Amino acid sequence: PETPTEPITAESATAEPVAPESTTADTAPAEPTPAEAPSVERVAEAPEIEEPAPVGGRMERLRGRLSKSRSALGQSLLGLLGAGDLDEDSWEDVEDTLLVADLGAATTTEIVERLRTELSARGVRTAEQARALLREVLVDALDPAADRAVRALPHTVDGAKQPAVVLIAGVNGTGKTTTTGKLARVLVAQDHRVELGAADTFRAAAADQLQTWSERVGAGVVRGKEGADPASVAFDAVKRGADTGVDAVLIDTAGRLHTKTGLMDELGKVKRVVEKQAKVDEVLLVLDATTGQNGLAQARVFSEVVDVTGIVLTKLDGTAKGGIVFQVQRELGVPVKLVGLGEGPDDLAPFEPGAFVDALLS
Repeated sequence: PETPTEPITAESATAEPVAPESTTADTAPAEPTPAEAPSVERVAEAPEIEEPAPVGGRMERLRGRLSKSRSALGQSLLGLLGAGDLDEDSWEDVEDTLLVADLGAATTTEIVERLRTELSARGVRTAEQARALLREVLVDALDPAADRAVRALPHTVDGAKQPAVVLIAGVNGTGKTTTTGKLARVLVAQDHRVELGAADTFRAAAADQLQTWSERVGAGVVRGKEGADPASVAFDAVKRGADTGVDAVLIDTAGRLHTKTGLMDELGKVKRVVEKQAKVDEVLLVLDATTGQNGLAQARVFSEVVDVTGIVLTKLDGTAKGGIVFQVQRELGVPVKLVGLGEGPDDLAPFEPGAFVDALLS
């Protein structure tokens, strides 16, 4: 991306260990005031930082990786549509292909109806015409006009600079911490100062991992003691960011199952406490593309609790069911902003509907 307001990265997450649920499984402690924030330590920026790979080469590599694992869907559809006049059995095969790819019943019905109408109206007879039509229909279904920019620019409040605040949430193992680190990596490479908040206080490994990212990319990090109140750590990270004049504060939250009411309430509390200090500009929900329909169920609950503004879809190179992209946008009205297609620090990309569909049909 040319500017930090464009979608910056998605990540192919390294799976995170499951956090023990005993600490806050059913209840969330009372919201702290600023005075209750625990003492924290801030790790100084490392003098040597890593530079992300150039955007152009990164995108080409990611598109190629995506097309290798996802082209079966496109080949099946093109084989059916390019065969000439389709009978009812053939149209059922088209529907089945889309449903197996996790596009969902409503999206599949919409796409099939439009394909049937356009095939007849345009007199499609060749495989190339079928490909052009299929591409157009699929891209339109992804809402190419949606705003996919990650809001990570500072702004002014009452004449004072206020950092952008980005909250990153999701269930265990989706890759929240690595998403946080990789997002910081790109922002710092664009000459922006970043503060990281290690609000996953139930796993010491998560805070250690985020600290390692901070040292690699040249960002500060605020962390509390193991078991500290996550909301207090998040509050202090935002306060520290505002006091030191950083451009963005990225807060990594603990993984939580969407079915655990107490933990979900606590996530809502983290957001409310942070907003006592500054407005939350972006809430990114990290979903594992391999979970299919379960990912959509997670998205619904998280969206109700913290008003999700964007989706980060990880492990997209490991599944043939990328149709979750279509479903989550249709049912939640939330755009997929970032995608992950590998395990390397630069295996990230802004989500581009046209490039995504081209990879499907390659």
